[in-house]
Amino acid sequence: MPRDVFPPPRILLLFLSVIGASNACLQDPASAYRLTGAVCRLTYPAAVVLNEKTTKVIEAAFQHARYPGVKGQKSLPFIGKVTYGLDNLEIHNLSIGQSAVELLPGEGIALDISNVSAVFRGNIQYGYGSWLVNVAHSIDFEIESQIDLGIKPKLYCGEGKVAADTRDCYLNFHKLHLHLQGNKEPNWLRKLFTDFITFTVKLAIKGQICKEINKVANILADFIQDRADQFLSYGDIGVDIGITTAPVINANYVESYHKGLTKYNNTSAVISDSVFHPSQLTEDKMLYFWISDQVFNPMVIAAHQDGLLQLNISGAELTDLFKTNLSSAMPEFIRECLLESGSPQLRVWSSSVPYVNTSTHVGTAVWGTASGQLHCGTQGPILSFKAHVSIDIKASYADKKLRLHGTPSEIFISEAELSGQNQSLLDVDEFLREAVEKIGIPKVLSALEIEITRLLDKQGTNLFDIFNPEVLPQDGFVVIQMDFGFPHHLLTEFLRKTLQ
Repeated sequence: MPRDVFPPPRILLLFLSVIGASNACLQDPASAYRLTGAVCRLTYPAAVVLNEKTTKVIEAAFQHARYPGVKGQKSLPFIGKVTYGLDNLEIHNLSIGQSAVELLPGEGIALDISNVSAVFRGNIQYGYGSWLVNVAHSIDFEIESQIDLGIKPKLYCGEGKVAADTRDCYLNFHKLHLHLQGNKEPNWLRKLFTDFITFTVKLAIKGQICKEINKVANILADFIQDRADQFLSYGDIGVDIGITTAPVINANYVESYHKGLTKYNNTSAVISDSVFHPSQLTEDKMLYFWISDQVFNPMVIAAHQDGLLQLNISGAELTDLFKTNLSSAMPEFIRECLLESGSPQLRVWSSSVPYVNTSTHVGTAVWGTASGQLHCGTQGPILSFKAHVSIDIKASYADKKLRLHGTPSEIFISEAELSGQNQSLLDVDEFLREAVEKIGIPKVLSALEIEITRLLDKQGTNLFDIFNPEVLPQDGFVVIQMDFGFPHHLLTEFLRKTLQ
C-alpha cells in the first residue's frame, strides 16, 4: 500500500537536544526570551545521572592523550653535564574512583573526580661525562600514580553554539612513585631522575589531560548539536535550533534557549515576540522542553508547501476501514467501488495550510482542510470532496511508542463532486462527514503514530529509558517533561567512533 505521511512538527520536537547552533547570541537572557522558540531545562538530578557517565569521558581523555617528549640537562660537580630525554609516555591500568557534580550559579559546573589510579610507562635516555669519561644509556621506567582531578566547565556562546571551556582544570597528585628498570644506575643518578621525572610527568600529564578533556568536551557538544540538527531535518525542511543567548546556570538547573526557526527553500521563519518566561517551567522532573506554537506553525507551512501532508490508502486496507459501523448508509457507488473494483484507492492531501494553536483548556487545536478523491481501477475519481476539520489533539509517549488522541470539534464537507453517479449530494455529504470523523481522523492519527515512532527510533529515542513523560499544553506553547536514564552503550559508542 502506498503511503506518504509527514510527522507533525510538535512531536518531532519531543526530544529536542539540549544544545543547538546559530550565528549570534544576546548577552542578556531576558532580552533573548522574545526570540526564543524552544527551551531546554536540565535539572540537578539529571546532571547527577549524566555525571555517572563522566568517568568514561575522563578515561577517554587520559587514554587518548598524547604526551610529548621532554628533554633537559643539568651540570653536576665532578660529573659534568648530564643530558636526559623523556619519551614514549603511555598510560596503563587506569581506574577512576568517584565523580561528583555541582551546579555553580552564574559560573559553571564543578566536577570533582577522585582516586584516579594509573600507571605511566616510558623511556628515558641519558648521557653524562667529562673529558675523562662519557656514558650514554637508555632505561625504561614506570610510575605509579594516584590523582584527584577537578574541572569547572563554563558554558558559553561560541560562534552561535553552546561551547564548553574547561581550562579551569587542576590535578592533585597524591602518589607519584618511580620505578626504574634494572640496577645499573648510581644512586645520585636515580635521585636526579626521580626529581626530574616526577616534575616533568606532573607537567606533562596536567597539560595534556586538561587539553584532552577540553577537546573531548567540545567534540561531544558538537556531536550532540549535529545529531539534533539531523533529527529536526526532514527532506528539504530544517530547523535552526541555535541558541539565542548563553545557557543560564543556577543551583537547581541548567537552561538553554534556542531559536527554533524553520528553514525551507532558502527562507527562514522569524520569532520576535515569544511568550517564554522561566517561571513557566518547574524543577520537579529531570528534563523539560518548552516549545512555542511559533515553532510548530512554520514547520507545518513548510510541510504543506513541500507536498508532504498526504496519505494514500488502497486495496484490502481501504476496504477493511469501511467495515466500521456508521449510522449513515453507505452510498451504493462507494460500496461497488470498494467491493467490486480490482484496486480501490483513496487519496487525501492538505489543500490549505493547517494552523496549530495550543491552550491550557483545549490542548492542541488543529484547523485544516483536506481534499480527497476515491478512485476505482484505472479510471478517474468517482468522488472528489473537501473536508474542513477542527480537531483537538493530545500526545503521550509510553512503552517507547507515541500516542495521539484526537477529538473532532467541527467537521463539514464542501465541493463534493460525483462522476456520473445518480446519488443525492446531501446523502453523500452526511456519509462523508461521519466517515471522516470515525474512519479518516483515526486512520490519519494512527498512521502518524507509526511514522513518528519509526523516526524517533531511527534517531535512537528508544535506546533511552524515559520515565513518566508528560506533554502539557499551555497558552501558546507546550511543556514536555520527563525523567530519564542515560544508556551506557551510547556514550561508549560515541567515544569509540570519535576517538579511534
